[in-house]
Amino acid sequence: MLANYRRLFAVPHVLSLLTWSLAARFYTPGLMIAVTFLVQGWTGSYTLAGLVAGAFTLGMAMVGPLRGRMADRGNSDRLVLVCGAVFTIGLTTLALLPASLWWLSIPLALGTGLFGTPANQIVRALWPRLTTGAERQAIYAAEATTQELLFVFSPILTAGVVALAGPRWALLLLGVLGLMGAVGFALSLRRAGVTGPAETESASARSGEAGGRSSEPSSRPGRSLLFHPALCLLFVMCMAIVSGVVGMDLVIVAWANELNSPQYVMVLASVWALGSLVGGAVAGALKGAPRLSLRAFGAAAGIAVLIPFLPPVNHLPTPLLITPLLFVSGLALAPTLAAVMGRLGDAAPAHRRAEAFGWMATAMSTGAAVAGPLTGALVDTQGIAGGALGATVLVLVAAVLSLFLPGSVAATTAPVSPPSLREPGAPTAGPAPAGPTGTAGSPRPPADR
Repeated sequence: MLANYRRLFAVPHVLSLLTWSLAARFYTPGLMIAVTFLVQGWTGSYTLAGLVAGAFTLGMAMVGPLRGRMADRGNSDRLVLVCGAVFTIGLTTLALLPASLWWLSIPLALGTGLFGTPANQIVRALWPRLTTGAERQAIYAAEATTQELLFVFSPILTAGVVALAGPRWALLLLGVLGLMGAVGFALSLRRAGVTGPAETESASARSGEAGGRSSEPSSRPGRSLLFHPALCLLFVMCMAIVSGVVGMDLVIVAWANELNSPQYVMVLASVWALGSLVGGAVAGALKGAPRLSLRAFGAAAGIAVLIPFLPPVNHLPTPLLITPLLFVSGLALAPTLAAVMGRLGDAAPAHRRAEAFGWMATAMSTGAAVAGPLTGALVDTQGIAGGALGATVLVLVAAVLSLFLPGSVAATTAPVSPPSLREPGAPTAGPAPAGPTGTAGSPRPPADR
């Protein structure tokens, strides 16, 4: 079962790029926790706290495709460094903002979100350039799985700092860690020699194929990727899934805050993410093409089973009693996101792949932005269980949409030599290989799920 992973991490630079891209995204899961505690403490409203949290992700959503096009043209390392520096300055300003000026946090969060790390879309666009065959299939699953480590440790660290020192210090810490991760990821991109424009790969692909992608609407110069129906469907699915997942994260925060026990966030969020990590690790090691619809419906069902155990439907003596169910609930999350990313990696034109993942980042950020005020309003009016019900409906929408995906959206391209046989420093540009999509055997964030 581990053969896919052994071959994958033998490919030069893959482990370094994966590790540092995760470090650059470490702040993402903890950001919503720190912002929610900070703004709710200022205003006493989860709706306003969700609005500020949503402004961060809305800012990220607005620039996803633009940053993808910038990365496709080269200098992706500089892009990462600039975004990391400005984002850290924005978080520091928010942390130092007086409570009486809380309303300034909304435009500040929006502006800061414009410079959120593009590490996720850049690294996901690189995987088809660095891997192929079983390695390529496993890397999306490996990323979706290891990304769950962020949702284990980032909430633990953030909630711990909130409990001990307050949300202002938590924001300052996340800003520093985000900058350190950005610097490390930029250096890793330079060492791997993949900061150049993606058009080189596209030219190679076109010279090696007879009529392939050039006939697709998405590959025509200047033509928006939104004209590709399969891509659009994947974008909407990502938006709905992430909206539901982020909504459930906010439900956990609200539940712990209602009990005046922020330490519960560390346990509940981490157990949920641990379930997703285990599910993704197993899915990535299995052979055979994944059934995306089955995974998506499983993710929706996993959230739905939590509703009867949440207040006001049920008042448990302690939230810790729900941890076994939370673990099971998370099992389908990473496998679902990995399958979606694998589909997108195969469907997108090689020379516009970073742009495609930029649109995916926009869809995910939009979903997270919608989840903030929506979940906050549901919690304020319907209680904790109402917020979980909203998250269930959103993931269920994504599951229904998966039924309309084509059986295969992969494009046929010229073959390339297996990257595991390449020497370190060898050129990595080359056409995307044909083959089934999804997790290993036949592939979010987080993140970011």
